[in-house]
Amino acid sequence: MPELPEVEVCRRGLQPTLEKALIKGVVIRAPKLRQTIPTELTELLPGCRMLAVRRRGKYLLIDCRRDGVEGSLIIHLGMSGKLRFMPSGSAPEKHDHFDLLLSDQILRFTDPRRFGVVLWQPGPPETTESHPLLANQGIEPLSDAFTVDWLYAANSKRSGPIKPVLMDSHHIVGIGNIYAAESLFRAGISPLRAANKISRARYGLLVPAIRETLSEAIAAGGTTIRDYMHSDGSSGWFQIQVAVYGRDGQPCIRCDGVVRQVRQAGRSTFYCPGCQH
Repeated sequence: MPELPEVEVCRRGLQPTLEKALIKGVVIRAPKLRQTIPTELTELLPGCRMLAVRRRGKYLLIDCRRDGVEGSLIIHLGMSGKLRFMPSGSAPEKHDHFDLLLSDQILRFTDPRRFGVVLWQPGPPETTESHPLLANQGIEPLSDAFTVDWLYAANSKRSGPIKPVLMDSHHIVGIGNIYAAESLFRAGISPLRAANKISRARYGLLVPAIRETLSEAIAAGGTTIRDYMHSDGSSGWFQIQVAVYGRDGQPCIRCDGVVRQVRQAGRSTFYCPGCQH
């Protein structure tokens, strides 16, 4: 599933074309994804100008406005969703479910597994925070509010292992499996350690490790695993930089240890017992 870096890369790829662009029309082919695509979009969106392309966690937010209409498209890529620019008139394929028709091209949403979301939140941009999908989202790990003091205090009563805690979107948004494993490796913290048993000093290593890992992944275009690709059809390359993820049984790049794989909360966890404690 695309995580924060992949969605941020997608946002940056869409922004130059979509901001200030006019929506000419909307095509809905398969209204039932994870939730039903609102059919009223075919009437609301034509004539709207897209004013901003934002991100909240793993959700893309496209702010739209025309006389009498103001709101935001809320898009989640799900497990296999893609947003791609296509030439005007491009014939749809089997899993092409939603099109925004622009003046000279199409923004097409493709989702073979249909776990994605295309929804509408009426009102000015700030009202998107009240949408049920966004109201319980946690802190943004690249925001100024994500500090050592915040994370230390927020985890003081969490007795579960630190890795699933980092991946809880109600707590912190967008740190997926790969990025949690890589951040903990950089900080030298075992993914098995209880969150409330980590000292403030060690959180002082983890917070910048999370920021660096996510920032480097964005700079690398995200991580291409299975279905993910950019809006221009290209791939991300962060997977060639990983230190532990997917390297079970291989030598640690930092010590004489060997990378191990365990299961946590139904997900594979990779770490080096030799240098993560």
